[in-house]
Amino acid sequence: MSKYQHLREAAYLANLQLPELGLVLFTFGNVSAADADAGVFAIKPSGVPYADLREEDMVIVDFDGKTVEGRLRPSSDTATHAVLYKNWPGIGGIAHTHSVYATAWAQALSPIPLMGTTHADHLTCDIPCAPPMDDSRITGNYEYETGFQIMDHFRDLDLNYTQTEMVLVGNHAPFTWGKTPEKAVYNSAVLENLAHMAYMSRLINPSAGRMKDSLIKKHHDRKHGQNAYYGQK
Repeated sequence: MSKYQHLREAAYLANLQLPELGLVLFTFGNVSAADADAGVFAIKPSGVPYADLREEDMVIVDFDGKTVEGRLRPSSDTATHAVLYKNWPGIGGIAHTHSVYATAWAQALSPIPLMGTTHADHLTCDIPCAPPMDDSRITGNYEYETGFQIMDHFRDLDLNYTQTEMVLVGNHAPFTWGKTPEKAVYNSAVLENLAHMAYMSRLINPSAGRMKDSLIKKHHDRKHGQNAYYGQK
């Protein structure tokens, strides 16, 4: 048995969640599972339908984007995953989807405004939308540059990737991450839900604005603050 079997299993199970949660159509997405100590991650193979996916199909790749083990070609987004794993310590999983509402905001080149308490339960900021990259990056190593496109935008906004675990890539689609691949998928589902609610809110009231800061703080702190009281001890 491969020493990377635990990564293959984690990536496989996380990938199966994407269609179950309605976050992907056909082959429009991928999840990876990383082992930082080993410097490798497992990722979905490129273009394989979820209905045909098998655990042994997961491809093992290092943090430089080179295939370490596997018979299939890894996802075309592999280089983006590799850049984020290499530069953002502590990430154990990354998910990429083309879920409808989140992708619509990305295509509109618009961050998703923090308009309600569901959003504040997870973030204290708008969901960022990285601007489209310049032509030199597009014609270069595009997927590799996408990783830097994300990181550059977080630096420009002074955002902490451990606190804001999701982003829209302008004209493209969302990426999410977390300490585990399960958390990355969870964040993708939350992002899609928030994108849908924000869209509906603006449809009902086009002038609806950002929720006031005191309510944002209250809802975020009750789940994540020093004196959080949401859930069980």
